[in-house]
Amino acid sequence: MEYETVIGLEVHVQLQTQSKMFCSCRADYQTAAANTRVCPVCLGLPGTLPVINKKAVEFTIMTGLALGCSIPNLTKFDRKNYPYPDLMKGYQISQYDMPLAIDGQLAISADDQDRIVRVERVHLEEDVSKLQHVGEGSDDSHSLVDVNRSGVPLMEVVSHPDLRTPEEARSYLTKLHSIIQYLGVSTANAQDGSFRCDANISLRPIGQKDYGTKAEIKNMNSLRAVFMALSHEQDRQKKVLDSGERVIQETRGWSEYRNVTYSQRSKEEAHDYRYFPEPDLPPLVIEDSWIEEIQNKLPELADDRLTRFTVQYGLPEYDARLLTNSKDMADYYERATGPNDSRGKPDKRFAKNVSNWILGDLSRLLHLEDRQICESPVSPENLAELIDLVDKDIVSVSMAKTVLEEAFESGGSPAQIVQEKGYTQISDTSAVETAVGEAIDANPQAVSDYRGGKETAAKFLVGQVMKNTKGQAKPDLVNKLIIAALEKLK
Repeated sequence: MEYETVIGLEVHVQLQTQSKMFCSCRADYQTAAANTRVCPVCLGLPGTLPVINKKAVEFTIMTGLALGCSIPNLTKFDRKNYPYPDLMKGYQISQYDMPLAIDGQLAISADDQDRIVRVERVHLEEDVSKLQHVGEGSDDSHSLVDVNRSGVPLMEVVSHPDLRTPEEARSYLTKLHSIIQYLGVSTANAQDGSFRCDANISLRPIGQKDYGTKAEIKNMNSLRAVFMALSHEQDRQKKVLDSGERVIQETRGWSEYRNVTYSQRSKEEAHDYRYFPEPDLPPLVIEDSWIEEIQNKLPELADDRLTRFTVQYGLPEYDARLLTNSKDMADYYERATGPNDSRGKPDKRFAKNVSNWILGDLSRLLHLEDRQICESPVSPENLAELIDLVDKDIVSVSMAKTVLEEAFESGGSPAQIVQEKGYTQISDTSAVETAVGEAIDANPQAVSDYRGGKETAAKFLVGQVMKNTKGQAKPDLVNKLIIAALEKLK
């Protein structure tokens, strides 16, 4: 039987505020010693009262507006009750039936087709403490609790079950991740838990309207992990259904080591969180004037920046899309491209060269070092300096690649490296003629091949000249002199 996959995503985003959600403790828990960012409020001590972090509310409304959501004028916080050891109060302050943002959408492109994914809601809650399990499997196994993370503002973006393939899920997360970064509301770093995703997935026979039994997958710490986990779970559920058995509603984890999902706990009986309005926090009124103020402060997002890059800099859409997927890369590109000319227009040829170097050699070096572009030892200004050296024929393109590698290693100025290492391009005709003559004398077989009609032999000889001059000879001059010398020998 053929099945249709149905996927819905719940994305948790830690907001980049200075203080926690309901107290004045600093929210920079990741670099702090355990249990040093705590107070009676986030420790859940009796008699304490929460106070709403206005900036966290603003960031959530901002995200909702960027996703095309409606912002209700009245919202409230609720208590979500469940007995986990990482939950200091025994309940979590969250939002249930009156979230901050509702009914949005996100346009994605995957599997050679476009799709609109509906966003059900964007709501605000507090994060929980962090458990560290020590000596698992031994007689001395125990768990430690670090309360630093407890109370950090956590925004949740919940999609409708509109996704149909793991690739669409990856596209959705990539687009949402980009929006979050452009808004500046979070670092959205999946590796440190600032951008976390839970996925609900089920299968149903093609043509059936009712949803199948879903499984919820947790413990995915990267976009790749989400894609791999959904792909595995899709295959697993298909095998279960094909065998005549039924899929069990459960929570499953993702094992990065074994590349499989595994059962964590059954959810056949829906957990009753016993939501009720948070009695210590009155309903929150969101004035239209505040919504308008936040709307007016929304920055340029990736889609708009992509369009501008194609128009302003004349970039192909492919280049513009790669550059604008990451705000840091787009910012780096614009700094490297530099100011417009006297007519207020950018040099489009230079702008394309900057794109080529960023997406090519610089990205390769960053990938080898597992660095992000914001961590690049080569500043945007230094990359522009290197490209300018090529444009002025001071260094060849091949030599510029060497200079880039040395600048990446040292963080130094390309112009200074060229001067100190003597990497300037040889454009003196007599000097290049000497090198051409030596290459021809040393490779009689190549000369014979050229005279016999093999024009590729000329390229071989050009390569020999470039090798002998350590890439410093001007390539077009070398090519011209090689052809002229070979033609004389015919």
